Amino acid sequence: MNNDFENNMNETQFEDMRQQLNTLKKKLGEQEIVNDRIIRRSMRNEVNNITRRNYILMAVCLFMLPYGYWAFVKLTGISIAFWIGTCILMLICAGAIFYNTHRISDSGLMNRSLIEAREKVAKAKKFDSDWLMFGIPAIILWLSWFFYEIYQQYDGVTTWAFWGGCVGAIIGTVLGFNLHFRTQRQYQEIIDQIEDLTKE
Repeated sequence: MNNDFENNMNETQFEDMRQQLNTLKKKLGEQEIVNDRIIRRSMRNEVNNITRRNYILMAVCLFMLPYGYWAFVKLTGISIAFWIGTCILMLICAGAIFYNTHRISDSGLMNRSLIEAREKVAKAKKFDSDWLMFGIPAIILWLSWFFYEIYQQYDGVTTWAFWGGCVGAIIGTVLGFNLHFRTQRQYQEIIDQIEDLTKE
């Protein structure tokens, strides 16, 4: 009789332990789902920040088309050819930003396959990095042309434009590199988070 009682107690304890283990597994599973959602939301916020900043940059590029005519041609007397060259450069920049933003701007990107998301983000990061190979020489050529135009008609207005161009070039370089490296860092953070999730 004692043996039956002990067997019943052991079975009851075993059943309790099994239920506790199942409860623990369920809680761990729920915790993983919550963690997955939190990380995906964090990645989505990072992507939204990059996308929002890129749209602002595109707007600035397009704004430079009419503003450049007023500032360069009307106000400073620089040639129409320079303004047209500036417009072409701004349109190329806006097109490149739009092309790269389109890779990651899909609102459902972080809700689908993380492997696909990582590939798209990695491509966007590489394109953004490779863009410097075109962007830096293009800006140097544009500034050289700008200062040549100023030199061609040196007077009071163009003196102001010359110093304005120097200050603008310095500020633009600092802001541009700061923006570039911040965006690269955000891309890398997204890639690292995806890799952590896929490892798990």
